Amino acid sequence: MRGKTIFCPQCGSGVFKYESPVPTVDIIIEVESEAEQRRIILIYRKNQPRAWALPGGFVDYGETLEQAAAREAREETGLEIESAYQFHTYSDPQRDPRRHTISTVFIARARGNPRAGDDAERTGIFGEENLPSPLAFDHEKILKDYFSTKGKCSPQRSRRKKKNQ
Repeated sequence: MRGKTIFCPQCGSGVFKYESPVPTVDIIIEVESEAEQRRIILIYRKNQPRAWALPGGFVDYGETLEQAAAREAREETGLEIESAYQFHTYSDPQRDPRRHTISTVFIARARGNPRAGDDAERTGIFGEENLPSPLAFDHEKILKDYFSTKGKCSPQRSRRKKKNQ
């Protein structure tokens, strides 16, 4: 276990303060294109690491993962997400060069035109065939997983399969 001993300024007692990974969320926001092909929204980060990324960020104290996903999507793209569901959790200690994070990735839908806000310098809408490079963090792996399972893990598909059985 990692951590350090800190001391009470009043009594001098030592207490071990554990270092723990920080929870984050990332959101794959799906939008319909004019050709009715599924596209996703990415942001170009204002801050380091400066690269294209999924909208996302740190979970605030007292906030659920779902609330954090909706807030981050709204702050970075100006869009309200709907039908959000958890896709996967990524926990490689090296996924974020700043610190050890654990990210729960959501898939959601949105309508409208994204506009950059908060940590986003700009937004873009991309398909699997024209993803920008480089992608920040482990977002290339996340999107590879997403596009390889697209449509196979959605709650709507699961409900349809159960009805037909």
